[in-house]
Amino acid sequence: MRSGSPLEVFSIFLKLGLTCFGGPIAHIGYFRDEFVVRRKWIDEHAYADLVGLCQFLPGPASSQVGFSIGLMRAGYLGALTAWIGFTLPSAAALILFAYGAGWLSGPFGAGLLHGLKLTAVAIVAQAVWGMVRSLCPDRARASIAVAAAIIILLSATSVAQIAAIMLGALAGLWLCRSEAAAPSGHVAIPVSRRVGLMALALFVMLLAGLPLLRGLTGSTGLALFDAFYRSGALVFGGGHVVLPLLREAFVGPGWLSDDAFLAGYGAAQAVPGPLFTFAAYLGTIVAPQPHGIIGAILGLLGIFLPGMLVLLAALPLWDSFRKRAGAQAMMRGINAAVVGVLGAALYDPVWTSTVHGPKDFAVALVGFLLLVAWRAPPLVVVAFSAGAGVVMTLP
Repeated sequence: MRSGSPLEVFSIFLKLGLTCFGGPIAHIGYFRDEFVVRRKWIDEHAYADLVGLCQFLPGPASSQVGFSIGLMRAGYLGALTAWIGFTLPSAAALILFAYGAGWLSGPFGAGLLHGLKLTAVAIVAQAVWGMVRSLCPDRARASIAVAAAIIILLSATSVAQIAAIMLGALAGLWLCRSEAAAPSGHVAIPVSRRVGLMALALFVMLLAGLPLLRGLTGSTGLALFDAFYRSGALVFGGGHVVLPLLREAFVGPGWLSDDAFLAGYGAAQAVPGPLFTFAAYLGTIVAPQPHGIIGAILGLLGIFLPGMLVLLAALPLWDSFRKRAGAQAMMRGINAAVVGVLGAALYDPVWTSTVHGPKDFAVALVGFLLLVAWRAPPLVVVAFSAGAGVVMTLP
């Protein structure tokens, strides 16, 4: 990957933060289109390896992928600007919603949001289409992908995604050793092992130390930060899994009502960017001080920080690991499993929660055609689908 500037990274991720609807799986599709297909900042196999790594780690996988791409492009400042650009739009929207903005209500708003969700169907379908062709070219890897999809579809547990990827790694070690292709080139990770160890130590220290400091000081600010940090540190399997953790941390002690919690969670589904920005809404309306803008900032830092620290700890080992023969076989299996996970997510929740009839399917189909056949930018598909969603609400 050629070096770039933090400003370049920020501008691209800000655009993605404004247009990436549909949750973490859809975001991975948007990122693939932007950085693998269009800009060629990273090749398909390295990107799939990176996605597989982030799926293993606690925290928001799509934000970790974006953070890594920014890091590889423009160093630590690039990683920070990638995170800010991708997170800022949805965080700002949810803070406005917390203060009572009603722009998400009414028939027009409902139609607009439904059209934006249809964009995710087209984006995820395009990602599945492209990744199947490049990452599942033979019977063994196609079978691993289908098996992973079946595991996800038939299991209701939050660990199914991790289990599918682990089984994909084992199956790859068994079935994919005969493949000759190695990862293409060196992927520069500007993180030393010393920095990785420091990040891991800080992750553990905060996880163990925040509850102790909270008890000793009685600080409500530390209590809020600890609640967000612990939720971000313990979530595996995607952004939606954080819901029960946050509900227990905030509704349980009476810091806000269940109705307010669920209203914010519904709004978080409707805005672009990472689902973890739900923390900005919670930090704004939570009862204990500090709340408002300061609470929102505490929430965002607390919930994203643990996943980024774990990622920094893992990245120094990633490139050397992926070039070993056994690791290559495992990563082929993991890549195929990731395709299966993406395919399962295309059905549930992306398809089942969005496509409710022939009109919805027609809009998603046109969006898919624009992306795959006409190579239209995702922003064009977002505009088309949003407009179509509004038109479908007209009497």
